[in-house]
Amino acid sequence: MNKSEFVAAYGGIYEHSPWVAERVKTLLGEQRPSTKALARLMADCVDNASLDTQLELIRAHPDLAGKAQLAGELTADSTQEQSRAGLDQCSAEELERFQKLNNAYKTKFGFPFIKAVRDSNRTEILAAFEIRLKNDYETEFETALQEIHKIARLRLDAMEQS
Repeated sequence: MNKSEFVAAYGGIYEHSPWVAERVKTLLGEQRPSTKALARLMADCVDNASLDTQLELIRAHPDLAGKAQLAGELTADSTQEQSRAGLDQCSAEELERFQKLNNAYKTKFGFPFIKAVRDSNRTEILAAFEIRLKNDYETEFETALQEIHKIARLRLDAMEQS
């Protein structure tokens, strides 16, 4: 698989950040790693990026149950993940709560709340919001990256199964 094919296949694993796939393909050359090894390489690439690049990656993620979802502007992966968590079925009160928490979180940290929601539900996500809003910036920055890595692994696993 050449670089453009690789990026076409894996460029969406990290939300709106094809640079991860580009860098990994450069490291791989013609090697074809396992899904587990690919996930590890992609995570290492992100973990070794500059703080500014990591922040851009974090900020590339949409709000949960946010305006992009309501407007139908999420990526296919994000749409599916948020739907599996029931975020497309929020009551008016839940949507209002999500919007308030999204705004409070972004005001405090300067980036969106990120959680791998594929195997979660609205109640669990809202509870995580409340807990994580009490954290400091450094803790949340690292937590956001770890959640992004979980999302990437889940997306890679889903690709492998299809």
